[in-house]
Amino acid sequence: MADPIEQFEIHALPGLDFGEVTLPVVGTVHLAVTNSHVAMTIAFLLVVGFLALVTSNAKIVPGRLQSAGEQLFGMIDGVTDSIIGHEGRKYFPFVFTLFTLILGMNLLGMFLTFTATSQLAVTLTFAVLTIGLVLVVGFAKHGLGFFSLFWPSAAPLVLRPVVGAIEFLSFLLRPVTLALRLFGNMLGGHVALKIFAGFVVALGAGAFVGEGMGLWGLPVAALSMTMVVALTALEFLVAFLQAFVFAVLASIYLNDVVNLGHGH
Repeated sequence: MADPIEQFEIHALPGLDFGEVTLPVVGTVHLAVTNSHVAMTIAFLLVVGFLALVTSNAKIVPGRLQSAGEQLFGMIDGVTDSIIGHEGRKYFPFVFTLFTLILGMNLLGMFLTFTATSQLAVTLTFAVLTIGLVLVVGFAKHGLGFFSLFWPSAAPLVLRPVVGAIEFLSFLLRPVTLALRLFGNMLGGHVALKIFAGFVVALGAGAFVGEGMGLWGLPVAALSMTMVVALTALEFLVAFLQAFVFAVLASIYLNDVVNLGHGH
């Protein structure tokens, strides 16, 4: 059976490994175009192409493609508006960009042999960008008052330092949990798919060449094939849900600083 982890290895494309290159400021780096770069670039182009098609010939009575785009737009607009409030529209472009890029990479990974969001470096980048924006908005709107986020005024005075320390630690862990949630779900789902698909091939081939379980392997192969179909359907659902959850959590974290002091 093929190694289920092999699908997550990053490697340079043939002829596109440029070796060690010295860049200004950055210094010496290993420059190469990898399967990860290609997957992310294709996802980006597909998202941009889809949105361009949706908006280029908009009609009062939308067609199927325009309806799909408007539903995605309306869904994320509803998320930012309901969570952040009247200022949610300001942060909609950022949240919508996160959602569409993550969704594009997740779905594309179902068709390619490489899934960009199964790489912790990619999911951590999205998480750091999100928390970075939270910090920028927090200090821009409130200055040093941003630190009141970690001082629970509603708690008894004696407990405030303890609760505040927990709040601060929780804030520091947000990018980690954001990154790990997306990374873990995409990694685990694709590993499970690879394992069951390997069972189908190994047991099915063994039944015809008289190896392994022989003909007894056919029922197990059929059961594994059923699991592959079920897991594939589940992975498409997870691909959407993980992008949506990331958008929701990003909105919640932005709401914490946008509406700091309003009922906090």
